[in-house]
Amino acid sequence: MSTESDITPTPADRHHPLLKLALELGPLLIFFFANLRGPWLVEKFPALSELGGPLFVATGLFMAATILSLIVSKIVLGHLPIMPFVSGIVVVIFGSLSIWLQNETFIKMKPTIVNALFGMALLGGLAFGRSLLGYVFNAAFQLDAEGWRKLTIRWGIFFLFLAVLNEVVWRNFSDDTWVAFKVWGTMPITIIFTLAQMPLVLKHSLNPETDGEK
Repeated sequence: MSTESDITPTPADRHHPLLKLALELGPLLIFFFANLRGPWLVEKFPALSELGGPLFVATGLFMAATILSLIVSKIVLGHLPIMPFVSGIVVVIFGSLSIWLQNETFIKMKPTIVNALFGMALLGGLAFGRSLLGYVFNAAFQLDAEGWRKLTIRWGIFFLFLAVLNEVVWRNFSDDTWVAFKVWGTMPITIIFTLAQMPLVLKHSLNPETDGEK
């Protein structure tokens, strides 16, 4: 099994950008729909009632969709993206615990655990002189060492912010509100943050052709 860690993006990455987006967003959309239409799904597919209430049904389908997306990614793209892969492992572990123990806390804490893990990994990597973010965003752009260091610090702090934000939402609002936030809140926040980093990215971007001429 190989994960997406090469500095140079694969041909499949360049030729299937929409597929990569669909594989990452698909499971989240299924999770949102299943929680919203839980009773309807149980009525159409009675076997789903064995999982429990709407959130547990959504969790089960979320797990299945996540595993399927990773399989398709491996077959079509030839590798497993690092972040979806790590997130998928946590989804399966915490989702299984939630359904088995009929305790929603485990699946609700999954985003907290994943974001905190990524945040600490990025900031911890810098402490050892390594910018791990380059292994995640290598298919998008190439930066100089200072650029990766600054961007890694920003993303590390941002992931920790998302972890805290998830804790605030699930502990203080309804299940439906938390699910809606997980799907429709986290993504826009992440997109806005990503766009806000473009000045830094442009300032520190490397031009392979120019560098080669030098």
